[in-house]
Amino acid sequence: MKALVKKELGFGCLEIQDKEEPQVGRDQVKIEVVYAGICGSDIHTYEGHYKVRVPVTLGHEFSGKVVEVGEGVHEFNVGDRVTSETTFYICGECEYCQSGDFNLCNHRKGLGTQQDGGFAKYLIARKDSVHRLPEKVDYHSAAMTEPLACTYHAVAKTEINDGDVVVVMGPGPIGLFTAQVAQSYGAQVLITGLTSDKVRLDKARELGIDYAVNTQEQDIQELVNRLTDGYGADVVFECSGAVPAAQQGLDLLRKKGQYGQVGIFPQPEVPFDLEKIIQKEIRVVGSRSQKPADWEPSLELMNNGSVNAKAMVTHEFDITQWEEAYQAIKSGEAIKVLLTPVE
Repeated sequence: MKALVKKELGFGCLEIQDKEEPQVGRDQVKIEVVYAGICGSDIHTYEGHYKVRVPVTLGHEFSGKVVEVGEGVHEFNVGDRVTSETTFYICGECEYCQSGDFNLCNHRKGLGTQQDGGFAKYLIARKDSVHRLPEKVDYHSAAMTEPLACTYHAVAKTEINDGDVVVVMGPGPIGLFTAQVAQSYGAQVLITGLTSDKVRLDKARELGIDYAVNTQEQDIQELVNRLTDGYGADVVFECSGAVPAAQQGLDLLRKKGQYGQVGIFPQPEVPFDLEKIIQKEIRVVGSRSQKPADWEPSLELMNNGSVNAKAMVTHEFDITQWEEAYQAIKSGEAIKVLLTPVE
């Protein structure tokens, strides 16, 4: 089968290879991929900023159907429509595994990073990571369950009450999902971007986000003050990984507000105003990836219409068209790109 493989670390080194079809083992499920989403970390991996085990088939956001089950698998049948968590292996013994926080296990191996992922026709997933798709969740939407679960994970780390004002910094796919999840909690949501984010801010309006703000044209501080009688936002989620956005987010928060860092910065060491955190008694929380408990709620948010994932897909390519997909993302033309396998 054809697979899109990261051969070596460093910039590029991504090519289509002929690989043997993977064989299903005990407690494993073989999935035929229908769609696989390109994540920001796939872009970082291609550009050499994110390390994976090489060689490895990339792709950790995907949907598909079961074509074979291994010994010991009774939960799934051939033909089931499914998606899968990225977790392929955990130690099962550390306190994080015992509490279900697989994303924090030091020995965890993930699909598309340490284990061959979804940029191919078939992949192998462990049965405990596989989820059957609800009736109203199509393959397009299901391929984005993983990024949605990441945002559900972030939002669940904060306390949002009905009517709270929530600001989401950055209108990329993660920001757009975060905004929709926050709205499902009853929040009034503002999502921010720049003039170069016009396509994404327009998409936010299409998705029904309360306010889509170009901060280069509109005074976001004035708007937040107007909506909160001058107190400031209840919660800020920084989803862009841009230092100016992080600094602005602290300014927008009310005293005793909550700040969630979701975006990953190009450099891990960034200037951060701890004085504001102290003086305003801000609660800061980080959010890494997702865990098993985030998946079924995320699927239900799509199933009941609270989150419109399919509307975020702007481009589709097959895995041999990686360069075109990459350029669409880097140019800002694309919001969410899905890849399809080839024979």
